[in-house]
Amino acid sequence: MRYVAAYLLAVLGGNESPTSKDLKKILDSVGIETDDERMNKVISELNGKNIEDVIAQGNGKLASMPAGGAVAVSAGGGSAAPAASAAPAAGECKLRGGATGQLLLSLVTA
Repeated sequence: MRYVAAYLLAVLGGNESPTSKDLKKILDSVGIETDDERMNKVISELNGKNIEDVIAQGNGKLASMPAGGAVAVSAGGGSAAPAASAAPAAGECKLRGGATGQLLLSLVTA
């Protein structure tokens, strides 16, 4: 996620084709260590693509994912409400980070 965020920051800053050196400079400025293999993977996946198009594709993929909002209700007469689980169930995906998370999902599911 950190590499995607750095890539987006570089593009938003006017650099249409960020390099690993550009991303490393951004991440180093906030004290984040880099993994060259992962950073180069993000760059190779995004290089030459329009970021707005990639985000739009990610939005389309998110729209097709089930939301999983249904709650099972017990048939018993107890007054206690079912507890909500903090962890996602097996097979579900929990995203954080708005557009960056959507972009990451787009990369992972492509």
